Amino acid sequence: MPDILDTKIEYLKGVGQQKAALLNTELGIFTYRDLLEHYPFRHEDRTKFYNIAEITEDYPYVQLRGFIDHIQLYGEGNKKRLIAQFSDATGTIELVWFQGIQWMLSKLKLGVEYVVFGKPNLFGRRFSIAHPDIEPCVSGQSESAALIPVYSTTEKLKKRFLDSKAIALLQKNLLETVYAHIEENLPPSVIEKYKLLPRRQALLNIHFPKTPELLRKALIRMKFEEFFFIQLRLLMQMGARKQKSVGQIFRNVHLLTCFYKQHLPFELTDAQKRVIKEIFADMKSGRQMNRLLQGDVGSGKTIVAFICMLIAIDNGAQACLMAPTEILAEQHYNSLKIFADSIGVRIAKLTGATKLADRRTVLEELKDGSLPIVVGTHALIEETVQFHNLGLCIIDEQHRFGVAQRAKLWEKNPRILPHVLVMTATPIPRTLAMTLYGDLDVSVIDQLPAGRKPIQTMHYYDAQRLKVFAFIKQQIALGRQAYIVYPLIEESEKVDYKNLIDGYESVCRAFPDVPVSIVHGKMKPQDKEFEMQRFVRGETKIMVATTVIEVGVNVPNANVMVIENAEKFGLAQLHQLRGRVGRGTAQSYCILMTDFKLSKEAKLRIETMVRTNNGFEIADMDLRLRGPGDLEGTQQSGITDLRLADISRDQKILQAAREAAAEILAQDPQLTHPEHLPTLHQLEQKRKQQKNWGQIS
Repeated sequence: MPDILDTKIEYLKGVGQQKAALLNTELGIFTYRDLLEHYPFRHEDRTKFYNIAEITEDYPYVQLRGFIDHIQLYGEGNKKRLIAQFSDATGTIELVWFQGIQWMLSKLKLGVEYVVFGKPNLFGRRFSIAHPDIEPCVSGQSESAALIPVYSTTEKLKKRFLDSKAIALLQKNLLETVYAHIEENLPPSVIEKYKLLPRRQALLNIHFPKTPELLRKALIRMKFEEFFFIQLRLLMQMGARKQKSVGQIFRNVHLLTCFYKQHLPFELTDAQKRVIKEIFADMKSGRQMNRLLQGDVGSGKTIVAFICMLIAIDNGAQACLMAPTEILAEQHYNSLKIFADSIGVRIAKLTGATKLADRRTVLEELKDGSLPIVVGTHALIEETVQFHNLGLCIIDEQHRFGVAQRAKLWEKNPRILPHVLVMTATPIPRTLAMTLYGDLDVSVIDQLPAGRKPIQTMHYYDAQRLKVFAFIKQQIALGRQAYIVYPLIEESEKVDYKNLIDGYESVCRAFPDVPVSIVHGKMKPQDKEFEMQRFVRGETKIMVATTVIEVGVNVPNANVMVIENAEKFGLAQLHQLRGRVGRGTAQSYCILMTDFKLSKEAKLRIETMVRTNNGFEIADMDLRLRGPGDLEGTQQSGITDLRLADISRDQKILQAAREAAAEILAQDPQLTHPEHLPTLHQLEQKRKQQKNWGQIS
């Protein structure tokens, strides 16, 4: 049976072909379903009337009842405006129009009682409302008043009389037409358990709620539904992958045991041991591992990666680690080489900068299997790179790679899929991980290595710069090194470049006897590398840089990080930069320098950084402040399905939706029970609209 919601929008009463063409191009509304899912972005509360005397700046919108006492035109030409004095028993407010003046003049009458709705603005000591909704008062209006939906529209649509009110009228026509045909898509057991409104009622009350309470319930129901279908899809993918995706079985751990007992230079933390056990359980299960390893900066992910590589090598397979930049690949290679050399395992590096002769050797040895470990950039996914038996792929900071790029790495073993371990130092809040990586198993290293002291973070204003410089001098005298980082914002690279050079010159003046390095994105790679290596060797004591050092070299001796204009950075970036220090045993410090004038949000970011070193707490706050849309990599996930739900604000609903999806799949993995058929139908409909990249890490 064809679904009435798939009917083309032009057949709806009040639309027609011309308006339909505009709705297609301007709002992407092609069918009845599209219009029904074009939800209001807010509701204007017409249930309450205010007195003029009680208005404050904090009120977003107010509804008033009163009379127009006086009407007057001011200004000429473009500056012409119409002002009407509107009053009730408690005071007076100005109503102002800058457009449609003649039409308003013909409508407004003195001595008539009006209902006015709009946003109050304070100029001097007087309140005014620009372009208010105004209608003659009808007897009994307060009883019949309601929550009025406000829909997003465009200038083109408004010119063709398709403003928010017109869209609301179309929604009314649509709901009258399709209400009886709206089918339930959640199982009765879920609706009952979570006390959800039926779908039909929820859609009616999203658009035209009778009360604020019904609107609240309708929003909960539709947000739950959005999360539920994303979670259902992810959990089904995970189940299918675990059933179908056969993986190499790695049981031998002789090499690992030898390394652990004789060559490991430090004791692993309990968190590292737990994560290695989880990974080993996957590797010997006979199913392909697809695991996300989260760990804050400096938590010891590299040694975990190496131990996993040893398990693969011990079972006759090869391992590779792919990093997003040459600097990061170089850092991983240098760290892993120390461990590999200690136990006599060969390791090589493959990046765009690898010399031709070296590249040829690496390619031959990967193909014949004599090279067990390779570390590289996206150069690893080139067609010329062939493995004898790739058993483990480790991908670092995977959000920087496209899905198709990661898929190419999978194809490097045509016989049997390699195990996949995705590593990130960007802490992902649990709720976001559930939605972004809901089909991956997740391991978390939530403990710093022994002997590491928490970084002390302090906030200073620009006026306190001399105090900060004195502190840096004191630390250099103790044999330490310092970073001073400047922001680089794309919109004004020239200005920020000048800031960096000015900063470098002022640092050189303040520290005349101290050698200083400078690193920025516009330098040639070899010059950048030269400056970084001087800092690594301790030849320079201060590095002035842009954020290129965010994922840069590991310098345990550097224990001071000064971040200039810290208010210009997001929380995640501030946390990444802070992680450049605190790598040795000495106490480390992060100093956030800002202007005295700070926005409310900037203050909250700075306060969060000073208060906590916990990456997950910082990521949660970042998600609340910025929302998921700004976080890298989210566009390839189910987040684009969310029209009403918000990952940062609706965490409890997301948790409940995941529990419900998991419970249903535990009873009925294929959704074949009669009560689950409507849910399966809805899921298949959503699948048609999307290309499935979900099986690729």
